Amino acid sequence: MAKKENTASVLAFEKKLVTSDGHMYGTTWQERTTRLQPLKLNEKSVRGTISNRLKAAIKGDPAKLNAEVEKANLQRVDACALTPEQDTLNLQFTIKVLGGITEPAACNNDLFKQSYRNAARAYIETHQFAELARRYAINLANARFLWRNRVGAEQIEVQVSAKNNQVEKSWTFDATQYSTKHFDHQDEKIDELATLIAQALSSDNDFLMLDINCYAQVGRAQEVYPSEELVLDKGKGEKSKMLYQVQDIAAMHSQKLGNALRTIDTWYPEFTDPEASAGPIAIEPYGAVTNRGKAYRTPAEKQDFYTFFDVWARGEQLQATEQEHYVMATLVRGGVFGESDK
Repeated sequence: MAKKENTASVLAFEKKLVTSDGHMYGTTWQERTTRLQPLKLNEKSVRGTISNRLKAAIKGDPAKLNAEVEKANLQRVDACALTPEQDTLNLQFTIKVLGGITEPAACNNDLFKQSYRNAARAYIETHQFAELARRYAINLANARFLWRNRVGAEQIEVQVSAKNNQVEKSWTFDATQYSTKHFDHQDEKIDELATLIAQALSSDNDFLMLDINCYAQVGRAQEVYPSEELVLDKGKGEKSKMLYQVQDIAAMHSQKLGNALRTIDTWYPEFTDPEASAGPIAIEPYGAVTNRGKAYRTPAEKQDFYTFFDVWARGEQLQATEQEHYVMATLVRGGVFGESDK
C-alpha cells in the first residue's frame, strides 16, 4: 500500500498537566493550618483466614475444608494511620499547567503537522479550553484526588493557590458541596480558577503553577490510604502489600493524582444518567477503566480517540463539539500517537 502523504509515523505530545507526588500529613481539624506532622508507614504482620473460592472437591468434603481453613494465611503488609491525637489528613501537591498544545513534541510529517496545527488553533479560537478547564477546576474543588480517603470524611477543605509571572490568587473550597458525579457546578471561584487554567492551556508558551493543600477530617486515629506499590512477585517477597513513600513520608503517586484530575469524560456513549452510569471516567484513548475491566470507547463503535483524531487533525469536521473536547483532553494528557505509514 502506498504511503499516505499526511501520515505521521512518529507523533508524540507532552502532557500539559504535570502533577507532582502528593505528600501526606496528620493534624487536627482545629489546628490544621498551624500544626502538621508527616505520616509514616507502619509494617503489620497478620494471620489471616482462607477466604478465596475453593475447588468443588474441597467444598464437598468437610475434612478437606477444615484442613484448608486451619492453614495460616500469614501476611506482612504496610499500613498508614493518623495518631490517636489526630483526626485530619492533609494532602499536599502541585500541578503545572503548560501551554504549547499546537506544537507536537515530535512529528515526522510537515503536512500532518500543519493540518493539526490549524485544527488546534481553530479549537482554541472557538472554545478557549473553557469547558475542559472548568472540569479540571471542579475536580480540584471536589477533592476527587483523595480517592478512598474522601469516603466517610466529615469535612473536606481544599485550598488552591495559582501563581505565574502575572497572577497570584488563592481560593478555598468546601469539597462536600461539589459532586463527583457531574460537572454542573457554577460559582465565581470555579469560574476564576477555570479561566486561569484555560488561559495557560491556550497559550503558546505560558504556564500556571497550582499549589493544592487539602484537609480531610476522617476521624481520630483512622487509617488513611497512600498509593499502593505494584508487587510483581507476591508471595515471594517480604511483603504482600507495599505502600508508597517519599523521603519517609507517606505519599500518593503523581499518576494517581493526575488520573483523578483528568476524570472528566462524560461524553462516552454509555454515559446517560450520572447516578446510574459509571459516572465520569478518566480521559484515555480507549476509555479504559482498569478497576472495572472495561474499555468504554472502542474502535468497533468508532468512539475511540484515534477514530476522531485521524479525521480532525487532517482538517475535517467532527460531528459533535463533545468529540473535539475529548480529542483535546487526550492531547492534554499526552502520549505517543504515531500511525503506521504502510
